[in-house]
Amino acid sequence: MMDIKDLKVLVKMITETDITEFEMESGEERIFLKRGSDAQVVQYQAAPAPVFAPHAASAHPAPGAPVPAAAPAAAADESGERITSPIVGTFYRAPSPDSPPYVEVGQVVEKGQVLCIVEAMKLMNEIEAEFRCKIIKICRENAEPVEYNDTLFIVEKL
Repeated sequence: MMDIKDLKVLVKMITETDITEFEMESGEERIFLKRGSDAQVVQYQAAPAPVFAPHAASAHPAPGAPVPAAAPAAAADESGERITSPIVGTFYRAPSPDSPPYVEVGQVVEKGQVLCIVEAMKLMNEIEAEFRCKIIKICRENAEPVEYNDTLFIVEKL
C-alpha cells in the first residue's frame, strides 16, 4: 500500500511541473491526480472504496431527536447554484488568520476570483468562481473539515 510520503511526492510533482494529469495502477491500488484551472483533484483508491453517507446525515442527533428538522433548511438552499469542494480538506475563508475573508454574503464576485482555500495535505488549493455571481450563503465555518462535493457556497449566477 502506498504511504502518505509517496503520495505527497506525487502531488508535489504535479504542482511543480507542466503535467496536468497522472494515473497509476498497481494491484488493487489506483491513483489519479488531475490539475486544471478550477482546482486540483486528488483521488486515491485502495481495493473497493467505502461508501460514505452525505454530510448532512453524518451529524449524530441525540437519541429520539427528530431528524426531519434539517429538511426545510435544505429546501431553502435549493434556490441557487452550489459551489462545492473539489477535494477533502479544511475550509478557510481567508488566506491567513489575520487577513479579511475572500468573500462575504451579498458580495458580487467575478469569474476566476478566489472564494476560499481548501487545504489538503498542507497544499493550499484556491477555489475560484467559475462564473460571475453573487454570494447568497457561506455554508461552512472557517477551519471546518469538508468532504469531496460538500457545498461551500450558495450563489446566484449573474
